[in-house]
Amino acid sequence: MKNITRSVWILSLVSLFTDMASEMLYPIMPIFLQSIGFSVLLIGILEGLAEATAGLSKGYFGQQSDLMGRRVRFVQLGYGLSAFTKPLMALFFHPLWIFSLRTLDRLGKGIRTGARDALLSDEATPATKAQVFGFHRSMDTTGAVLGPALALLFLYFNPGQYRILFVLAFFPGLLAILATLYLKEKKRERPVEAATIRSPCSYFGYWRKSNPEYRQLVVGLLVFALFNSSDVLLLLKVKQSGLDDTVVIGIYIFYNLVYALFAYPLGILADRWGKRNIFIIGLLLFAVVYVGIAFTHNLYVYLGLFLLYGIYAAATEGISKAWISGVSAKTETATAIGLYASLQSLCSMLASALAGLIWWKYGAGATFLLSGIVVLLVAGYFRFAVQKNEIGHS
Repeated sequence: MKNITRSVWILSLVSLFTDMASEMLYPIMPIFLQSIGFSVLLIGILEGLAEATAGLSKGYFGQQSDLMGRRVRFVQLGYGLSAFTKPLMALFFHPLWIFSLRTLDRLGKGIRTGARDALLSDEATPATKAQVFGFHRSMDTTGAVLGPALALLFLYFNPGQYRILFVLAFFPGLLAILATLYLKEKKRERPVEAATIRSPCSYFGYWRKSNPEYRQLVVGLLVFALFNSSDVLLLLKVKQSGLDDTVVIGIYIFYNLVYALFAYPLGILADRWGKRNIFIIGLLLFAVVYVGIAFTHNLYVYLGLFLLYGIYAAATEGISKAWISGVSAKTETATAIGLYASLQSLCSMLASALAGLIWWKYGAGATFLLSGIVVLLVAGYFRFAVQKNEIGHS
């Protein structure tokens, strides 16, 4: 791990602790909200608003990070905001309070994402970007394994004690905040237009000024996002096959464990063999999983498919950001990643709505089969239409 610098280690530990806190609450959030009187409709509105806030703010704060030539302050503020809002949700039950805190939590994600990913890119050389992002995703996803496991353990001995779990989730968040204090800001070049006053949506203008390689790459990524619905639908399909909640959560933990184990090695391979090549392999695995899950109800087949799904995630999520950072100017990395993240969030919302509509109209099988077929076409786009001009391989 000679290519993993001190700052990458710190950012990775920060993400591990933060994801541990978030994933401690992820499995029980809907149950908790229903226990305090939220309807399914209200939960859907809450989560949609929260994710829209995170998505739309990523581009804006990424642009601000580039214009100011600062990364660390955005990372500290973003992680701090997310950590402090979690325990507060257990104090009051008024819907407006819950909506405000959940939105602030996701705003914290929007504030930190572009600056954090740009900081990771700054710490990598052209030939090590994918492994640096892969290592970060591996540590982040380790938190997604530990969080639900700790929540299940706590609720096994303390059934129904959701409010206490919200308070406990603050402690790994606090460790994340303390870890950010060890990050050091480096002197960076600021763009010429840094002094210009920007509107909250001005970062969308980056699309026009970005280079063709960036636009070509992001178009493919966004089409993929339109047919990559929430993982909740995959888990719902498993649940509808007659398996109990413990098995469903266990499969989710298994998926995250595979993801965590493969993200760093696949990042190394992407730097050696090309980010595009590994990314296409990930898309092909996604298609196999979605087509396979459309036709099975067997537990062991599900385990095999979620094994492949974990490898798919490891081959795409960190690598896509490393790829974007390799085709954008160093002074605009946070804006480039932030704009993509904002557009991806909007596409993901549409993807889940579209998948839900197809599921309601034609059944689960049609939903997953359509996604699998379209993603095969997207893999073809990356193979034949996207230029092989990426950092480290051009």
